[in-house]
Amino acid sequence: MVSFFRKLLKRRQCARLRHVMRGYQMLKKSGSIDRIARVKQALTEHCLGRVSRNLSGTVMRQGAGFGEAVIRQYLLVRIGGLNLNKALLVALGKKNGRVVFPLPKEWREILTQHGFKVEHLRSSLLWQLYVGTIFFYGILQIGKILLAGLFSRNDLWPLQKNHVFFTDLGPGNLPQQIEGRKSHDVISWYLQWSGRTTGIASVHHTVRNAQPVCVSGVDVLPTVRVLPDLMGMRAVISYALWGMRAIAIAAFDCLCGRWWHALLLNQAALAAQVRALPAGALAQEYLFHNSGWIYRPLWTYEAQQRGSEITFYFYSTNCENFKRPEGYPPLAYGWKAMTWPRYLVWDEYQADFVRRAVGARAQIIIVGPIWFHSSAAEMPRLDRPGVGVFDVTPHRASRYCTLGMDMEFYTPAVANPFLEHVSDVLNKYRLLMLWKRKRQIGRLAHPHYGHLADRLVERSHVLLVDPDISAIRVIEASVAVVSMPFTSTALIAREMGKPSIYYDPTGLLQGDDRAAHGIPVLSGVEELAAWLSAHVTIQ
Repeated sequence: MVSFFRKLLKRRQCARLRHVMRGYQMLKKSGSIDRIARVKQALTEHCLGRVSRNLSGTVMRQGAGFGEAVIRQYLLVRIGGLNLNKALLVALGKKNGRVVFPLPKEWREILTQHGFKVEHLRSSLLWQLYVGTIFFYGILQIGKILLAGLFSRNDLWPLQKNHVFFTDLGPGNLPQQIEGRKSHDVISWYLQWSGRTTGIASVHHTVRNAQPVCVSGVDVLPTVRVLPDLMGMRAVISYALWGMRAIAIAAFDCLCGRWWHALLLNQAALAAQVRALPAGALAQEYLFHNSGWIYRPLWTYEAQQRGSEITFYFYSTNCENFKRPEGYPPLAYGWKAMTWPRYLVWDEYQADFVRRAVGARAQIIIVGPIWFHSSAAEMPRLDRPGVGVFDVTPHRASRYCTLGMDMEFYTPAVANPFLEHVSDVLNKYRLLMLWKRKRQIGRLAHPHYGHLADRLVERSHVLLVDPDISAIRVIEASVAVVSMPFTSTALIAREMGKPSIYYDPTGLLQGDDRAAHGIPVLSGVEELAAWLSAHVTIQ
């Protein structure tokens, strides 16, 4: 019986995948590959007017001033991602297909305006079921916070120490023990940055199984949760009373068709937890990176009101859509919905990008390249000069088509010629190719790219660098750097004084694209060879 249901589920998944692929091919044939991107841009910028007129101060509190934006952000990250893309493609891939997906009425209307047929009744029922599920999760969140407060060991929290908190880090983002070398992780960058919060005794993160370390006299400590538990019975009782009021308001509003308080109850629970904490329990600064650019957590508005700095930093610069011959397309999905109060950017180009996204209200600080990931793995030994080569691994077609890209570039049709051209030119000039892939994505990588990679590493002049090794270490060992547009490594190389270019094997990109940040964009083997001859001593 179990085997039967597995086979049935697999058949349904395969059928859905075929519809997704068929829908994507229809977009390509019709010349409207950017159709999904246009829908996502509309969802990003569409104001939920009914929401902004009916916000509860009890539930939203400090976030009420940005209430509509907070709810729109939360919708974008919860239901506006890849699954929505798939639902749109499935509808396109079926004859007379209709979108069936949990969406509020306002978003269903936007899909209709963009030419999609929507199954309104089923989508509405799915939406109500989704909101109900999230509402009950919010109730559980409140109960969980109350129980943690009742049984917490408050003395474990560093009330007496000034500290900052880095959210959403992984093991490679922590300081590494590298023999005789600097660790190029984001915490090490922050501690050497002249603009950091002063007087801190420790840096906290939530990476599991990490060991405490000390960097430049500052302790780097793992912590179970971003927010401390409630402290004292008075705080627990006050929080419980708020929880009962918030649950009642969310339930009543949900029955009246005002779904947003039920949707955000789990986030409001964390915000109320921040309000209940004593002075000194919060970090002096909370830092968020650009992998989670859309949603600013509701609790951060409370933390900011209580004196914590809320900082959003970019660990990369590859954020913009490519310029077309007719001009620049709109900003990509989600960027215009941001409400972070402070942004750390690499250069004036990125500062301009943030201004175009959020306007002049934000505080923007130009800090240069921000380190992010490091590893203690060894670099390959070099027997002659080498050129650092940085590409972008293309995803397999079934994955790529769901990303909602408005232009096909990060595909084997571009990535493979990029590697082949660079390899051939470097081999001609007897230079090593220090090839560092962006990251290991395993089975998500396109098989055509994988086959080429297997052939390339057999060439004597090609050295495959561990993807976990910091790009800075590769660039340090290189005499020049060639990057695939528009990866951040080109900017790091320029900052380090190394000759640096973007190479486009197709000639599709515009040389004056602001996404290049002033780095030259070369196209064709002849241009690449001429640049190498001019900037690298050929043996």
